[in-house]
Amino acid sequence: IPQIQIVSDFYDHPGFIESWKAVAKPLLTGRHDHILFSFHGLPESHVLQADHSGSHCLTHGDCCQGFKEKNSRCYRAQCLATAASIAKTIGIERQDYSIAFQSRLGKAKWLGPSVSETIARLASEGKKNLLVFCPSFVADCLETIEEIGEELNQEFLNMGGESLELVPSLNVDPAWV
Repeated sequence: IPQIQIVSDFYDHPGFIESWKAVAKPLLTGRHDHILFSFHGLPESHVLQADHSGSHCLTHGDCCQGFKEKNSRCYRAQCLATAASIAKTIGIERQDYSIAFQSRLGKAKWLGPSVSETIARLASEGKKNLLVFCPSFVADCLETIEEIGEELNQEFLNMGGESLELVPSLNVDPAWV
């Protein structure tokens, strides 16, 4: 019987972070003027339900910055930590990247900012060449290839951007496997 090890939360696992670095390395040529980390969105109600203290999540603007016992299981806090870890590993300063959430459905209030709001802001700031990571997807799918690689790319070009390049998901890259 093989030994089984379960890694439940791997948002900051060194193997996960290093795998993103390895997959992105060929694209990190300096031709991008901003990095966007796009995470799968969730309705805010789901995040609030996971807050067992009932008094921490989404109560103030920086409640997800850094880990404390109260937010250690918070999805949004884990997303922010993942982006910070990947950025640190590849040598990207905080002012050179943004974090947004994609894949919204229905009328419920979702985690923000949305990717559409974020690229509109970036375009208005004069950013022309974006590199986009989707770290909540370990395999490419419709939400990475179509939603980000095609739809968001076209949206950004229509706003005056010149290029939006998608970092492929980890898929079967040897660094991840």
